[in-house]
Amino acid sequence: MSSQSTATIGEETTEMNIVTAINETLHQEMHRDESVRLLGYDMGPIGGVYRATEGLLDEFSSDRIVDTPLSENGILGTAVGMAIRGERVVPEIQFTGFFYPAFGQFMYTLVKMYERSGGQLDVPMTVRMPYGGGIKSSEYHSESTETFLVHTPGCRVVVPSTPYETKGLLAASIRNDDPVFFLEPKKIYRGSTAPVPEGEYTLPLDEARYVRHGEDVTVYCWGAMVRHAKTAADNVDASVEIVDLRTLSPLDVDTILESVKKTGRAVILHEARRTLGLGAEISALINEYALDHLHAPIKRATGYDVHFPGHQTEDAYMPDEQRAQYAIEAVMEYEF
Repeated sequence: MSSQSTATIGEETTEMNIVTAINETLHQEMHRDESVRLLGYDMGPIGGVYRATEGLLDEFSSDRIVDTPLSENGILGTAVGMAIRGERVVPEIQFTGFFYPAFGQFMYTLVKMYERSGGQLDVPMTVRMPYGGGIKSSEYHSESTETFLVHTPGCRVVVPSTPYETKGLLAASIRNDDPVFFLEPKKIYRGSTAPVPEGEYTLPLDEARYVRHGEDVTVYCWGAMVRHAKTAADNVDASVEIVDLRTLSPLDVDTILESVKKTGRAVILHEARRTLGLGAEISALINEYALDHLHAPIKRATGYDVHFPGHQTEDAYMPDEQRAQYAIEAVMEYEF
C-alpha cells in the first residue's frame, strides 16, 4: 500500500457535498498520476448519472475517460486487464444492483488474481458504485448488498459517510494496490455540505472512526446511517458512542471491541437486510470476544428480509433515527 498523508488542520477548505468531493478527488488523482483511468457508461459527455464525473472529459482525453457500452461484465473484465497491465483503474458500476452481471469477473478474475499469480500481479482498481436506497429509484437501483462483497476474500469494501471522509478515503483507495469497492451512499450524495480541504489528502483504510465518544452504549454504523445514529443519540437519555466503520472489509475488530468493552451495550444500525447482514458478523464478534462486558443483549436496527420495496413503501423499509432510537432505548432499559 502506498504511504498515506492526512489533511492538515488549518488548510484552506471549500464547502462540498459528497458528489463534489468525488469529482474533486478524481480530478486531483488524475493530475497526480497519469496511470489513473476511468471507465463506465454515461461517464463521458454526460458526466455520469449523478454527475460525479462531470467535466473530466473536457480536462482529460478520451483515452483516460472511457465511455463504455452497457455491459458491467465487460467493464469489470476490461478494468482487470488494464490494471494488470499497469494502469490504475477506476471503473464505475452505475448502481450496485447492476453489479450482478459482472459477478463472474468479480469472482474468477478480480479478487483471485493476486493469489492465483503467487503475488506477482497486483490489481490496483477502485470500483465506484452508488448504493443504498432512499431516493425512490426503480427496481435494482436501491440495493444494499455489501454482504456479497464482504463475504469474498481479496477486496476491500469502503463506505464514506461525509464529504471529508469521501475525499480522503477515495484518494487512499485509488492509491492502494489492492482491489477496492467504494460504495457511495446515494441518499446523502447531495444531502448536505461540509468544509473539505482543497489540497490532496488521504485517510487510513481499514480503520473505523469515532464519530462521538460516550459511556453507556455504542452504535455501529456506516454510510447514510451515520446521520441517523447522530440524531438518535441526541434524543435519548444516554451517553452514546458512535463508531463509523468506514471499511467493511477488513473490519477494524480492535476498535469494535474496544468500544463495546467500555460501554457494555451495542446497537448495530445498517440499511441492508437483517439476515446475514454485516450486523450479524459484528454481533458474533462481540459475543465471541466481549460477552463478559455486556450489560444487555446486542440489538440490530436494520432493513427487512424482503426485496427492496417500491416507492410507496420505501420509507417504511429504510432504517431511520426513530428505529435507531428505539434500539438504543431497548438496550438501555434491559435488565438481566
